[in-house]
Amino acid sequence: MEEEKMLTASDVMELMDARRLSELRARADEMRVEDIAELFRELPEEYHPRFFRLLHKEKAAEVFTEMDADFRESLIASFTDAELKNILDEMFLDDTVDLVEEMPANVVQRIIANSTPEDRRAINELLKYPPDSAGGIMTTEFVRLNKTLTVAEALAVIRRVGVNKETIYTCYVTDNMRHLLGIVSAKDLLLSAEDDCIGDLMEENIISIGTLEDQETAAQLMTKYSLMALPVVDTEHRLVGIITVDDAIDIIHEETEEDFSKMAAITPTETPYLRTPVARIWLNRIPWLALLMVSATFTGWIISSFETALSQVVVLTAFIPMLMDTGGNSGSQSSVTVIRNLSLGEVTLSDWWRVAWKEIRVAIMCGISLGALAFGKVMLVDHLIMHNPAVTISVAWTVAATLCLTILIAKLIGCLLPILARRIGLDPAVVASPFITTIVDAISLLVYFTIAKTVIPGLA
Repeated sequence: MEEEKMLTASDVMELMDARRLSELRARADEMRVEDIAELFRELPEEYHPRFFRLLHKEKAAEVFTEMDADFRESLIASFTDAELKNILDEMFLDDTVDLVEEMPANVVQRIIANSTPEDRRAINELLKYPPDSAGGIMTTEFVRLNKTLTVAEALAVIRRVGVNKETIYTCYVTDNMRHLLGIVSAKDLLLSAEDDCIGDLMEENIISIGTLEDQETAAQLMTKYSLMALPVVDTEHRLVGIITVDDAIDIIHEETEEDFSKMAAITPTETPYLRTPVARIWLNRIPWLALLMVSATFTGWIISSFETALSQVVVLTAFIPMLMDTGGNSGSQSSVTVIRNLSLGEVTLSDWWRVAWKEIRVAIMCGISLGALAFGKVMLVDHLIMHNPAVTISVAWTVAATLCLTILIAKLIGCLLPILARRIGLDPAVVASPFITTIVDAISLLVYFTIAKTVIPGLA
């Protein structure tokens, strides 16, 4: 879009204050709904209701769908019941369900009260499914055809009902009991003779998902098979809804953000960072920090237990940060790789041994490489260049051997803990970097002091 056609927040305020509303509406009509939704984030709140009311009804509903929950709640508070009903009538059903799930109880009551009886029944039906399930994110607005129809009859059905459906590119063929039999695309219909039978044209090898399966599984299926829409069936294989590609993109984005938060030891939140209150950020972070702080006391206990050894060879203390950091980083590399592959479905629980064996081989190669590098660094830099008499060849061997063994243990823990977490029903991201680093820190110290007592002469 040409830069001069794009409205800015200052443009909106200037045109609105000058009462040049027709010009403002015309320029807004030339913009994409996503850009208009972004514009609301930059506008002062007092301009929101007036600017929103200037938009044409259909575009206003699309902009409303693209907005964040707090903006939508604020706008609903400014709407009359008639305005709210107009917006709800233009929204797709799955977007209305998302709205209901995000809003507080008093707003939900207004939404339900201003929905049609048919929509109310559909909303209540969809709300029965868990919010993170395929049933919880599907829409019931799709085109359903009977296999006995001809192409001409099918096109007539699409023209009649398609205007209110979320997608008409893929049509679903069912029997009279709504059992899913096949799919047929708009391309197939347009390129076929009018008297061809839908039953002869439909694709019967269908990828579908159950209502109670996880939404992440739905997104993985759509990514793997390059689907524009995924049919959702109940336990009797009756078609109850579809998941569209825009929903799949939202799921992937949501799951990625959630995993990143958990891997950083932060409670996930859907509110954008700049609009999240400081108190909420504190609440999201402090429980994890407290837990990790308490768990880190084991590291202090281990160091205290070997206080005598450290007092005899004080130089050992200088290498503790390097060993702990390298071990933690090694474990994090493995855990992030496994968590990513688990989320993409490229690694399953039954692959645990293949994963472990691969990481063992990687760990041996990394351990030998870094161990040799550490030995050379200790002898060259610490012993020869810095002329530290306490750094002996025994100390160098201790550091190198500890590094090799720590990397092996860290990578095994890093790759197996996420798989174990998935096995017992936890999110693998929960056991990512912070927890793995804490565990590896403790183990690396135990290995370090054990090897030191074995290698360094006279160490008690």
